[in-house]
Amino acid sequence: MSEHGTAAETSGSETAPRLPFPPVVVGIAGCSGSGKSTLAAELVRELDGTHFPIDHYYRDLAHLPLAQRFLENFDDPELIERPLLAAQVAALARGEAIERPLYDFAKHTRVPGRTETIEARAVLIVEGLFALYYPELRPFYHLRIYIDAPDAVCFERRLRRDMEERGRTEEWVRRQFEATVRPASEKYVRPSAQYADLIIDGTGALDWKVERVMAEMRKRGLLAAPGRRGLPAAG
Repeated sequence: MSEHGTAAETSGSETAPRLPFPPVVVGIAGCSGSGKSTLAAELVRELDGTHFPIDHYYRDLAHLPLAQRFLENFDDPELIERPLLAAQVAALARGEAIERPLYDFAKHTRVPGRTETIEARAVLIVEGLFALYYPELRPFYHLRIYIDAPDAVCFERRLRRDMEERGRTEEWVRRQFEATVRPASEKYVRPSAQYADLIIDGTGALDWKVERVMAEMRKRGLLAAPGRRGLPAAG
């Protein structure tokens, strides 16, 4: 199959728009509550890039009763639809647009018949628990980042988020953290730090973390003069 055919199949359109340059792809991993999503969002603002959380690729559990869906371990990397995730990251890394599935996190199902068009931009930030764990994603990255934070900090941040944004009780959050979140972090997420080019202290100030990443990008020539890769000049 030709490259064009593969791109069309992956993006869900017959003619996939292309950029005049390959995007810079950055992978950011870390435990739940480490601060990876906040850092990714800030980098996207600084670089006018695309934030690409891998959480959108959780498997569709519509075939299970609702009560059973909530018993699934969403901290297990096998709950992500890896082939689709890798195919769509590859398409964006080539400068093509994709049709990303829409996921209903309240019901743990894909939204049937609907997708979201994601256009390739100069910088693609792939962010998630398993961003460095999946070997099929690592070759796409120009820079691999791991956010390191102690369990106590991760738990407090997750507790605050889940109570304020998801209406959960402290007991529920603590039980889930001990039963699935911490064990999965130790088994899958923390060991993936070995693949990082840059390890950042997740307890540091956000502006300091952003500058650490920007400095590393400058060092690697990923921020260069205007016109190169379509990125802003290093300053």
